[in-house]
Amino acid sequence: MSDGLTEITVVGEDDSGIVAEITSVLFERNVNIEDIDQAVREGTFRMTMRVDTDDMVTTHETLRHDLAELGEKTGVDVDIRYPGSEDRSIAVLVTKESHCLEALIDAWENDELGTEIAVVVGNHSDLEPLAAEHDIPFYDIGDENGVPDEDELLDVLDDHDTDLIALARYIRILSPKVVFRYQHRIINVHPSLLPAFPGASAYMQAIEAGARVAGVTAHYVTTDLDQGPIIAQRAFNVPDDATEDELRAVGQPLEAEVLVEAIHLHLNDDLYIHRGRTQLRNPDASNARLGLPNGLNRQLPDDPVDSHDEIVERESERETASAESD
Repeated sequence: MSDGLTEITVVGEDDSGIVAEITSVLFERNVNIEDIDQAVREGTFRMTMRVDTDDMVTTHETLRHDLAELGEKTGVDVDIRYPGSEDRSIAVLVTKESHCLEALIDAWENDELGTEIAVVVGNHSDLEPLAAEHDIPFYDIGDENGVPDEDELLDVLDDHDTDLIALARYIRILSPKVVFRYQHRIINVHPSLLPAFPGASAYMQAIEAGARVAGVTAHYVTTDLDQGPIIAQRAFNVPDDATEDELRAVGQPLEAEVLVEAIHLHLNDDLYIHRGRTQLRNPDASNARLGLPNGLNRQLPDDPVDSHDEIVERESERETASAESD
């Protein structure tokens, strides 16, 4: 949001005429559309627009009201986020593993996160005592099998003015109706070096594949499982005869570390996404560690390298010289 543009997100059942209705409202109020992106998944429609509201002939609140009114009329949800004016609170989604939630709470209480944790939402109740210990509201939205009620989830997120969702080992796939509403505002941590070993039991997948190096990844969530833009990664060796529990013991502290760093980078507006890849806005001024330590470069070999082009160039020079001598 640091580019000064306003973001408008429209989500609802796929139907004709929605785009025309929204764009007409903006045109009538002299709002200039700078960028527009649309997608449909499982019958759910999303349109994300980035617009310039500097010269619009209405107020921020009136435009918000008009778009909400249009949303009610057309049966879609319309969310508008003005640059630099929104509270940036976090909702943390959890299942049963506590290490990532503990790290986030610790960073928050030590003023290292940059915002507050407004709510913790679980699909089981196991971590409710941990949230209560730190006076954070907790909601259990899962049934006896951990299947979440996503309508209730969206109500909770809305009630707590959620800006960013952190999936702190939330072992459920979010549907498009949640992902679309929080496009590029959901960060997950996955226990592998994505894109390798997506999905469940990633540590075991690494063992079964004979991997010598494993790791963890923090990434933005999209509707494609574990394929969103990667923010940061950490790697570690896989010992001979390692068990899944042994890899998990090594990986869990790194999962917590990389999730906290990814959230910190997002909240500081240090990141942008270009062609599916995250970039640092100012890499020279950042202490972020998105991949392996820079010191590793000193251990990487720099010779030999592929010299095919040089060989072709030398042969071409010889042929030219030979032709000239003839």
